[in-house]
Amino acid sequence: MGDDLRVANVARVSFNKWKTEMDEKDVRLIDFLARHEHTSPFRHTAVTIRVTAPIWLARQLGKHQVGMSWNETSRRYVDTDPEFFTPAEWRKRPDKSIKQGSGAPLAGGALYEVELLHKVNEQTARRTYERMLELGVAPELARGELPQNMLTSWVWTGSLTSFFHCYRLRAEGTAQREAQDFAGLLDDIISPLFPHCWQTLKDN
Repeated sequence: MGDDLRVANVARVSFNKWKTEMDEKDVRLIDFLARHEHTSPFRHTAVTIRVTAPIWLARQLGKHQVGMSWNETSRRYVDTDPEFFTPAEWRKRPDKSIKQGSGAPLAGGALYEVELLHKVNEQTARRTYERMLELGVAPELARGELPQNMLTSWVWTGSLTSFFHCYRLRAEGTAQREAQDFAGLLDDIISPLFPHCWQTLKDN
């Protein structure tokens, strides 16, 4: 909902003015708003996205809920075959850092064993869940047997201000790698919709 011009018009409405075409004055106004942290005009917009991610990442992102709406697929009602997330690489625990949760990629025998454990855990969790459903256990209870790397899906709506706050924190270099990947996807989605607003928020 809205576009770059919407943000400029909202800022300009205090002078009882409203334009139908964007020009360089609007670009300068948006730059001014971002530079001086006048964020309220950016809130008169909305972006809705559909996200699929592992539960542990969803719970990290769920911290960004001020001024946003989140509706998630519920395994109280859905008992389709669960899908699981496998990272592109398994990373070591860092030696000393408390600001970054991962070190270099695992290799050799340790990597082989971790991949095996991951596969066995996935298979066991799926079998346990499916068997509990077969025995008549309610889905809202059986779901408790599923691990945090199960994929979940939700619809997320928020303003540019809200999504930019999420992007800024998750794109930061000490965020978890997968959270940084999410921030990159958020950038890919929103940048074409609000090209000038999004860029000037990043620049400032």
